[in-house]
Amino acid sequence: QVQLTESGGGMVQTGGSLRLSCSASGRTFADDAMGWFRQAPGKEREFVASINGSGGSTYYADSVKGRFTVSRDNAKNTVYLQMNSLKPEDTAVYYCAADLFGSGRGTEGNEYEHWGQGTQVTVSS
Repeated sequence: QVQLTESGGGMVQTGGSLRLSCSASGRTFADDAMGWFRQAPGKEREFVASINGSGGSTYYADSVKGRFTVSRDNAKNTVYLQMNSLKPEDTAVYYCAADLFGSGRGTEGNEYEHWGQGTQVTVSS
């Protein structure tokens, strides 16, 4: 059973930075693509970024391109989301998800089989 645990959320001012981490267990981590999604209050969950198993291919939502960077350390079974130049509209619960044997191009939630519990990110203006 895959278990995903996010950490690193918190409150930051506009323009600040945070790094989210997602630790995985229960599978060979490098076999799976990983994604980050977020859900703001009253809004639908949306794709943020994804990365393939080797870490060599990444994909971003237009809203975060140039500000966020997804990476992974397969030796540590961990995927990261470095978030810079944060804006109030980035406020949301952020979730990591695993796409078993995925390509790393998945942008829809139903492409991911396992999810973490989420971590809150709040950006104040």
